Amino acid sequence: MSRNFSTSKKEDIFLKKGLGQNLLTDKNIIKKIINNVDIDKNDIVLEIGPGLGAITLELSKKAKKVICIEKDKEMIEKLREKVGDNVEIINADALDFIKTINLKKYKVVANIPYYITSSIIQALLENTNQPSNIYLMVQKEVARRICAKPGDMSVLAVSVQYYANPKILFNVSRNSFYPVPKVDSAFIQIKTKGIEKNEKFFKLVKKGFSHPRKKLANNLEEKEIVESWLEKNKLKAGERAENLSISQWEDLFNLMKKP
Repeated sequence: MSRNFSTSKKEDIFLKKGLGQNLLTDKNIIKKIINNVDIDKNDIVLEIGPGLGAITLELSKKAKKVICIEKDKEMIEKLREKVGDNVEIINADALDFIKTINLKKYKVVANIPYYITSSIIQALLENTNQPSNIYLMVQKEVARRICAKPGDMSVLAVSVQYYANPKILFNVSRNSFYPVPKVDSAFIQIKTKGIEKNEKFFKLVKKGFSHPRKKLANNLEEKEIVESWLEKNKLKAGERAENLSISQWEDLFNLMKKP
């Protein structure tokens, strides 16, 4: 299904529901985004999902270069009519592009379809060419989960917070988009730590969360070692995975990997 969308008398385009396209149309929110991103004339910015360029044009005024990754060829045609010489537009699937990215130092700004949020974040954080900062529009509830504290942790929270320091910059009403989505959003910053991909660590974390309502010790192998670690760290014997901090997960991982 497609929706006809027009931002001006000269601009007419069909939005593709299958691509999860919701364009940011609120000029006040666009201005707020630009004021909150730490970008200057020395920065290369990778913009994922530029759409019709509402954020792109403002980013190009601040950055040395903006590289736009857009899957929709019709969007690209419209975008090319607007941008200047410091904007490069690449027709590609974002996830495929991230796998082969060869930028050494860059930052990411993205307003992406919400159904690929977790996949995009994971791909960026686990990439050998990790960006220094990721600015991302996500569902408000997803933002809350990403920035959760011990007591409300999840695999998603651990997955992001192990590699980076996330924070919610501001909330965004669903009415700031066209078509209007069913949920409100939040604009978040994910400042990376430069930590390399660690599959063994996340194998442990996923086991710990495999049965969220069970005790952590019952979810993990070597139950006696886990129970001893809990006691040593003055944690409850019935502690659950959701209550552990990132540093506690790291400490437990280092203990479990010892021969």
